[in-house]
Amino acid sequence: MDCDGVLWRGKTIIPGVVETLNLLRNMGKRLIFVTNNSTKTRALIQKKIQSFGIQCNQEEIFGSAYAAAVYLKSINFNKHVYVVGEESIASEMKDLGIKYRGVSEHAYIPKSVDEVADSLNPDPEVEAVVCGLDSRVSYPKIAYAHYYLTKNKNCVFLATNTDSYLPVHGKTLPGAGSIVSSLRTSTGREPIVLGKPAITLMELIIKSTGINPSRTCMVGDRLDTDILFGNEGGLKYTLLVLTGVVHEWSQDQTIIPSHIIPSLGDIASFFKAHL
Repeated sequence: MDCDGVLWRGKTIIPGVVETLNLLRNMGKRLIFVTNNSTKTRALIQKKIQSFGIQCNQEEIFGSAYAAAVYLKSINFNKHVYVVGEESIASEMKDLGIKYRGVSEHAYIPKSVDEVADSLNPDPEVEAVVCGLDSRVSYPKIAYAHYYLTKNKNCVFLATNTDSYLPVHGKTLPGAGSIVSSLRTSTGREPIVLGKPAITLMELIIKSTGINPSRTCMVGDRLDTDILFGNEGGLKYTLLVLTGVVHEWSQDQTIIPSHIIPSLGDIASFFKAHL
């Protein structure tokens, strides 16, 4: 299941969610938390989930920053990775023994493009670029990533996710996809996407957890990431909740969930009323 918009909105838990998750666990159901938020490590995501009184361990959490690190580890990557993103991505890399550059290293505003060109000092050990949401994105960061991706055709290009926007405190802000698109445009290269709805992430989850897709339901509040992830990932069921990005169902939607409910918290209420 997704987190923001499904379990909580901002800092507020959605009513009935804790009761629903406790009910599902008591019924012997496995819970897996999947988020495209690359600005949080698994440890931070776990801390937030537990702060609401929800039981979970890190092995049940799959964030896009973690997925990027796991992917590089899976291909036996032993060089340096250049990170356009937050400290969370660097932290997940470090935890898996992957050396990195970037993050805050080139987060400055240059006086001119000439300054950027003249000061460019690439690391010959960099053979991968990971791009995610970056609140301190800068022209020098993009320039370094561009250099690595164009000078070495074998340089691995990863995107934590390609969300076009994200909801924050009742507003929408540019998502990681807006930053990824700048590198896609400048280099002409397509990244390997690790976040929802990418099949790469589904394969990672299935391999790590051993879940049976025919007995699994994806719960989410967004059609183009969560529900599409479940549909294209081969899960038998997808459940759209109307507590996040999608507030009401429209019959002209092209991405169709198998089920729709107003809120995940309604499941606990339903069982209390009918059992």
